[in-house]
Amino acid sequence: MSHEPAGWALGLDTSFYTTSAAAVDLSGRLLAAQRALLPVPRGERGLRPQEGVFLHVQALPDLLAKVLEEVRQTGAPARPRAVAASVRPLPQPESYLPVFRVSEGFGRSLAAAWQVPFLGTTHQEGHLMAGVWSAGMPLDESFVAVHLSGGTTEFLDAVPTPGGFSLRRLGEAKDLHVGQFIDRIGVALGLPFPAGPSLEALAAEGTPGPAVIPSHAEDASLSFSGPEACALRLLAQGVRPADLACGVQACVARSVEKALRWSLRSTGRRRALVVGGVAANGFLRRELADRIGEGLEAELYFAKPELSTDNAVGVALLGRAAVPS
Repeated sequence: MSHEPAGWALGLDTSFYTTSAAAVDLSGRLLAAQRALLPVPRGERGLRPQEGVFLHVQALPDLLAKVLEEVRQTGAPARPRAVAASVRPLPQPESYLPVFRVSEGFGRSLAAAWQVPFLGTTHQEGHLMAGVWSAGMPLDESFVAVHLSGGTTEFLDAVPTPGGFSLRRLGEAKDLHVGQFIDRIGVALGLPFPAGPSLEALAAEGTPGPAVIPSHAEDASLSFSGPEACALRLLAQGVRPADLACGVQACVARSVEKALRWSLRSTGRRRALVVGGVAANGFLRRELADRIGEGLEAELYFAKPELSTDNAVGVALLGRAAVPS
């Protein structure tokens, strides 16, 4: 007998540079997921907010159609039991970015048309839920969450709740986010934006010695303006691009390690979860996995690389909380 889901939830997320939609059944099985990067012109370091909104409005209908067709092919019911969408970047009242109005507007409209509940969640909570789910991390206790991306660099004390997470900030980037640092140096090296995957590939051809970039971490607060200036100075001095890319990765790994160690010690938590686009970097994952256990009795979890970058899977998983019992 084939498995037919009793119901499912739809999740939508329109973030800084990614349009995404996903569906999960009420047991947490992934039924469908689609995502598309917004195009950024070569040499540019981002998009203006109105450009992002326009591109999301163009991309989301096609992605949604693909997700609904994938769901139909599983034999699931034609409409979801709930719709969830990211309505702002962070779970803070003052947090706002225009691009999230696209997922919110589509989500509210679909929920009204289907006459099902709507859950407004946040991009950050979606990242955390996707990480918990993909890493197989138990949610039976609080943990330290590390969110590393182009728009967010935060170390958080995370307490699981029925509809998401209660989050207390332990530290953050004081100037540039870690993803911004990587992207700025990547663009200076002639790499496409966002530069993370290309910089990681370039760094694999380099050696760490010629480009030492000091890390700046105080407690759980990071600074990357100084490392950026140092990296650009080394580039102007003729350091090989591959060696510079290697130095950038090493600087990021040292900075994150210092802040994560402080976060675990100060909270006494025994688990840590690392999410966000920068968390897909293989060098960073290996360095933290190899070194963070030294002197700390803590379990370290990473979102799967394909779910470290922006996606709607975590949003859909959170949407299950809106389904009437």
